Amino acid sequence: MAEQRQRALSTSGEALYEILALEKGATHDEIKKSYRKLALKYHPDKNPDNPEAAEKFKEINNAHATLTDLSKRNIYDKYGSLGLYVAEQFGEENVNTYFMLSSWWAKGLFAVCGLLTGCYLCCCLCCCFNCCCGKCKPKAPEGEQQEFCVSPEDLEEQIKNDMERDGETPITLQPTKVTEKTQLIGDSHRSYRTES
Repeated sequence: MAEQRQRALSTSGEALYEILALEKGATHDEIKKSYRKLALKYHPDKNPDNPEAAEKFKEINNAHATLTDLSKRNIYDKYGSLGLYVAEQFGEENVNTYFMLSSWWAKGLFAVCGLLTGCYLCCCLCCCFNCCCGKCKPKAPEGEQQEFCVSPEDLEEQIKNDMERDGETPITLQPTKVTEKTQLIGDSHRSYRTES
């Protein structure tokens, strides 16, 4: 079991090419040609009494599916089967990040930061309390108003008050009867003016 797991998570990126009897870096046409030849040779219908042929056929199909998908092939060529496993677990876009963070220099940098600060929690709390809500928090320049958040209800009330002050009241109800006149279809002529 351990040997099979090690084989499944290799980082060399050559096993799938070997299954198709190809060299690493083979062209798309070479992969397709080799796949057709081997699939025909090991197809379960041609070898009904041979369970090893059925297993070999599954391996050939898996190799073909991986090597004909361009993004999977790029990951496999660079990181091997382990790269495909990481792509399956974390997404294809996160494979490079995973291998960068698991490299020896990233682990070393993490360890050095831990040794220099004493612990990681103290460092994070110190930065957060001093920069976000402490003495080092950036202050707004004098004369400028600080940004603040207004709730939607307060904003609606403010708009309504502004419109009433200007002599215009917003229409808040729908007509109940078809013949009922509203401000929009009333008898009076409404003027629209712009201030310049």
